[in-house]
Amino acid sequence: MDEHIADAIGRPDLIRLDEGLICLRFESMKAVSATAAVRHLLDTGAVRPGDTLLDSSSGIYAYALALACHRYGMRCHIIGSTTVDHTLRTQLAVLGAKFEQMDPSDDLKLDQKRRVARVHEILARHPEYHWMRQYHDDIHYLGYRAVADRIHEETGTGPLTVVGGVGSGASTGSLARRLREHSTGVGLIGVQPFGSVTFGSEHVPDPDIIIAGIGSSIPFDNVDHTLYDTLHWLGFGTALAGSIDLLRRHAVFAGLSTGAAYLAARWERDRDPGRTFLFIAADTGHRYTDSVFARHRTAQSADALAPRTVATLDDLAHPWSRMDWNRAPAPVAVATRERRTR
Repeated sequence: MDEHIADAIGRPDLIRLDEGLICLRFESMKAVSATAAVRHLLDTGAVRPGDTLLDSSSGIYAYALALACHRYGMRCHIIGSTTVDHTLRTQLAVLGAKFEQMDPSDDLKLDQKRRVARVHEILARHPEYHWMRQYHDDIHYLGYRAVADRIHEETGTGPLTVVGGVGSGASTGSLARRLREHSTGVGLIGVQPFGSVTFGSEHVPDPDIIIAGIGSSIPFDNVDHTLYDTLHWLGFGTALAGSIDLLRRHAVFAGLSTGAAYLAARWERDRDPGRTFLFIAADTGHRYTDSVFARHRTAQSADALAPRTVATLDDLAHPWSRMDWNRAPAPVAVATRERRTR
């Protein structure tokens, strides 16, 4: 029996959708990383019950950290993206989290930079607060190790590739690291939006939006680029088509990052049928009801979509590009920016 709702929310479902295609479905994925991180901080004496934990979030991490704080008797302070909706704001308020939301903006790059600047302002006034640094601290890798062990137990020893949004690197990075302890042949495919600096696509903006949670306009220190074998970049419209096809074909209701990962996993599976592809569904589709699922009648057919394989980052182009990364380090420009922000 679970001791707290965070345990139930963070426990994923493993669903075999088709031959060689598995969905790792979370209700709210970052409950895994936030709960494990807070527990580790308490166990090591870095924080104590009653302390305030602070971070920035575009959505699901805010909920995850509020749950972890509720569980362990901590105070929670979130600087939220302009994209955080009314439902989540209400939940955070009832859970006792202090929430500050950025003013409306069509520029998610500006939104992200303003959130980080606000975090620094608060820390200057309250040095006793603990900044969780979900985008920079490897502590957020800890919670996914148990998930990886379960994947290994349930999928067996056959060839396996994990596919998921890169985001801060914690979920895909941690799963791959742990699974490769069981089998060195585990592959890792990262999914990125156009406009993200993490793997060097900032020169190709998305005219719609940068898909929240899987890309970034600022460097993330806890992304280990050398873990990734292949990268897929998908635009908003392509990811939307994936999310709708996943619901229509397999009855899985999940968000934009999931739609992007699903398309990438399905395309790769069709070209390597002897391998199992497991893609990550980070959260449910509820916050995308109006922006994505209400457009189901006009969405492109997923069967008609395919990536353009490119050899260099200069060749990236909409609506979907794919590149063999071959576990290379970060692009030079990204590595330079990361050093400057430390």
